[in-house]
Amino acid sequence: MRGQQSGFTLIELMVTVAVIAILAAIAIPSFFGETRKTRARAEVTPVFNDIRVRMDQYLQENGVYPNTLNETDLHPPTAKEGDLNPLSPLPTTWTPLNVRFSGPDKVRCRYTWVTGRPGTGPNKDPDPGHAGTEATTRFGFKPPTNDWYYLLARCRMDPNHTDFSWFLTSSLDSTIRSNNEGQ
Repeated sequence: MRGQQSGFTLIELMVTVAVIAILAAIAIPSFFGETRKTRARAEVTPVFNDIRVRMDQYLQENGVYPNTLNETDLHPPTAKEGDLNPLSPLPTTWTPLNVRFSGPDKVRCRYTWVTGRPGTGPNKDPDPGHAGTEATTRFGFKPPTNDWYYLLARCRMDPNHTDFSWFLTSSLDSTIRSNNEGQ
């Protein structure tokens, strides 16, 4: 006579494995999305802070912000999206700011700034490429009645993604806002 055996049936084991697989399918993409968000914020924050300090210093020394760049005039210019790309050498358009980056010299995001005088900006400037499409459509940026700037970063933290994350901060609000973060 055999003793009573205890254990899991095959059905119970299959259900357990299926539940674990479903949880993993939900959790793993979320984990990697959070990792990309954290990596992007960790890169963008010090770069924006370095540029912001130089923008404010330039304003104090010259009475105006430096000449504007186009939103599509991103640096590093020939970056391979999603890979680490060197920040140095800086383009000549960045020379007036005398930027010295405090973080790593290799970045995944590309950066630019747009400046304006009172009464200029998205939908007001005679040069529509000057400012606006990303700042206006993604962030609702509205230029104030005094001199202003905004900093813009376009990031692809994972080369396997086709979408970009966008980050913006401005002379009006030092908060770093994001759009499509984690891509």
